[in-house]
Amino acid sequence: MSRRPNIFKSFSGLELSEFDSVYEKVKIKYEEYEMQRLSKRPRKNMVGAGRPLKLSLRDRLLMLFVYYRLYITSTLTSYLFDLDQSNVLKDIRKLEPVVREVMPIPERVYAAARRANTPEEVERYFPGFKVLIDATEQEIPRPGRSDKRRSHYSGKKKRHTVKTQITVNEDGLIVHKTKHARGRRHDYDIFKKSHPRLPPGVEPTLDLGYEGIQKDFPELNAHS
Repeated sequence: MSRRPNIFKSFSGLELSEFDSVYEKVKIKYEEYEMQRLSKRPRKNMVGAGRPLKLSLRDRLLMLFVYYRLYITSTLTSYLFDLDQSNVLKDIRKLEPVVREVMPIPERVYAAARRANTPEEVERYFPGFKVLIDATEQEIPRPGRSDKRRSHYSGKKKRHTVKTQITVNEDGLIVHKTKHARGRRHDYDIFKKSHPRLPPGVEPTLDLGYEGIQKDFPELNAHS
């Protein structure tokens, strides 16, 4: 991918030089973070003595950016990076705290967007004062426990999934992302428990899975 700069930017959202710069910063922080993370609980083996990760740090970082940029399923991500599907989200979650210290990802973008006061600041994060809110499902390996198989089974997808609600502006930037929810949960239930706080005047567009939002949240001026 790095041999085709236009494709690299389209998939990751970064120029190759920008990615290299972020990678160098992440690499410096990563070793210290991993030592702290792995030392928090009692271990049978020494830190670093476990099974090595299949992907290099650089490839895992690229996978994270592609995942956030395109918001593809973990199934497709596992295919693109030749990685077992069960490890895709695990690798991304482990890397997120380090990347968060280096550059904005949805949590930081959302924090900055919430502080927007002037029309110019709001327009920067919400072009046209509009956002799209939707819940997306990602297939997961069949859980071993029966209770998890029930709670994560999606009647819509006929698969075991996790759901994530994302809020995207008109430029495709993810400004808010919820934690993974069980695939069985309804989209609107996720919204009621964890929805973005939008600046006044920003109008969200949602699909029919959010029926009832106009009545329950009239201040949002939401559209279907």
